[in-house]
Formats: sequence, structure tokens, C-alpha cells
Amino acid sequence: MSPKQCERPLVVRCGAFGDMVLVTPLIRDLSARFGRDVDVLTSGPWSEPLLRGQSGVGEILCVRSRKTPYWLSLDQHRAVRRLRSRGVGPTWFCDGNDAARPMLRRAGIGDEFIVDMKDHPLLPGEHATEQWRRLARILPAAGAPGGNAAAGEIAAGSGGVFLQVNDQQRADLDAWLHARRLLSAPLIALQVGNKRTMRRGLRRLAVNSKYWPNERWAQVLRHVRARHPSHAIVLLGTGPEYRLNQEITAMAGVDRLYNAADDLPVPRLVALLAHAAGLITVDSGPAHVAAAVGCPQVVLFGKASTSLYRPWGAAGADVKVLTGRVGGEANMLGIETGDVTAAWDSLALRTN
Repeated sequence: MSPKQCERPLVVRCGAFGDMVLVTPLIRDLSARFGRDVDVLTSGPWSEPLLRGQSGVGEILCVRSRKTPYWLSLDQHRAVRRLRSRGVGPTWFCDGNDAARPMLRRAGIGDEFIVDMKDHPLLPGEHATEQWRRLARILPAAGAPGGNAAAGEIAAGSGGVFLQVNDQQRADLDAWLHARRLLSAPLIALQVGNKRTMRRGLRRLAVNSKYWPNERWAQVLRHVRARHPSHAIVLLGTGPEYRLNQEITAMAGVDRLYNAADDLPVPRLVALLAHAAGLITVDSGPAHVAAAVGCPQVVLFGKASTSLYRPWGAAGADVKVLTGRVGGEANMLGIETGDVTAAWDSLALRTN
């Protein structure tokens, strides 16, 4: 018997928080090309709350880990059963390794149905979102039932990332701001840490490529407070970054500085950045979220490629990208405090 066919595209992307924001142009373009929502097979606790309800996103199948042996992973079993039930169809495999491929094989999705990013390498100077949009124009060898739109029809418009903020997110944010007496205040956000920074613990931050010294962050905070005396300043992050934020808060010694690292689930973070006047951040997932919701920002890069990973949003908000060098090599420690404050002072902040 021929396998059941599914006309909805499937995107497989098991990436970090920022990676999942960056893949949204591929989802958007595939949805436009096929005239259908796009199902997503992914991993990580951030992916489902980030993508749920976004335009063009269909069913989200999430596993905790692709590397757990299949016989030990109930969520992989559930994902495979659901993939078998939906049927085989055009699939875009967007991971740099093959850890998720066994799930596709178990579900009957053979290579002829798959467009694999590894078969279409990054072009010189190409941004990640441009790579995904290029893949949206490629069909698998088996073809694509239901793909009626021509590839050229999805070429128009900005290639940047985009996220919608729904009424429920706005209401949640309003309640959160009201509880902190911040509802009527303009707001500036800072993202100091990131997953990589916290991996080795606070006392070994300096070995990390995304580390910028606490005393420099404190100087930036004092500058921002002097420039914007009526703004609230909110330090972003996840739970493990709370202590780091507290140390910088104590060092900065400025008023109306709020550490929210223990109270920002993904939907609230997205809404907060859609509300903020501006953001100062290291190269991080929130930097890409800010671009996706039109929040102006200054972003500090370490060793990561700015041509590939610079924040690029469809809304076109102002983005100042800073890089530094130490000993002739790219290094975030080569970015001076004055570089950040000068970039901030020239940033076109949001005023609404």
C-alpha cells in the first residue's frame, strides 16, 4: 500500500531559542507557497511557547531530546506516532546534525521527501534567514503535493524574522507591569547573560566568548539612567541568570532597576520586547526576538559571525551591531564601554 500523503509541509528544527526565531522566515514562506500551515518537529522547552499561535505554524511536535535512545524516550514515540498518522509529505530538515533523522525514518518519511540543509550549504555572506528562504524555494525529489505557489511568488517582502503578539500576551504583560507599578513608564531592557555564559558558573564567566565584564555593564546602566531618568530599566534572562543580574544591580547603584530573570516565560518576554523602547544585549535569543517584534537594539558580538547571525527583523527596527578584537581575534572583551554608550545614544528608540 502507498503511504498516506500529507500536503502540509513539515519543518524539522531542533535549535536553541534564537535558532527557532531565525527559522520563522522559512515557515512563513512555506506557508505562503503551500497555502497551508506548516507543522514543526522540534525540541527544547522554548520552542512550543515561542511558535504556538504564530501565523503559518500548524502542529508543533516537541521532544525533550533527540539523542535519548528511542526505546527510553516516550516523547519520541509520541512524535513518531503522530508523524505516521499525518502521513508523508514535503519535509525541510534544518538541523546541522542527523540526530532527528531516525524519527523521520521510523515515521516512513524517506530521503526523497526531504530537503536537507546540509545539501544546500550557506553561501558567502548569507544571513541565516536568507538561507532558510532559499531552502523554501527548493522541493524534495518526490515533489510536493499541494505546493501550488510558484517559488517566485514567495520572493517579495523582507527576509527578516517576525513574531506576532496576541491579546492574551498583551493582557498578561499589562498585569505583570501593573503589579510592579511599571504600566505607565517607558521601559528599557538589558540582556546581560545567556545560556553559554551561565554554563560554567558565575566565577568562570571570563572564559566564555559571550562574557562582558560586570563593571562595564554597571557603567552602561549608569549612563542609561542618566540619559533616561524617567525610564524603568528591566534586566532580562532566565532563572540561572538572576544572580548575575543581582550582582550587576548592586554594582551599578541606580534606581528603578528591575531584575526579571526569574519571571519571564517566553510569551511574556516576547510581549515585553514588543513594548520596550529599546534593548542592549549580547548576541542572544532575546536579540532575535527583539528584531522580530521591532524593538531597537544595541547588540554585542563575540566570535559569532555578524553576517550570519546579526538580528534582522521584518519590522526594520534600528540595530547597532558592535564587535571587538583582542590579540587580533574577534572578542567581545574588545568592545569598550564607550562603544556601547555611543551606539545607544545614536539608536532610534521606540517612543510609542
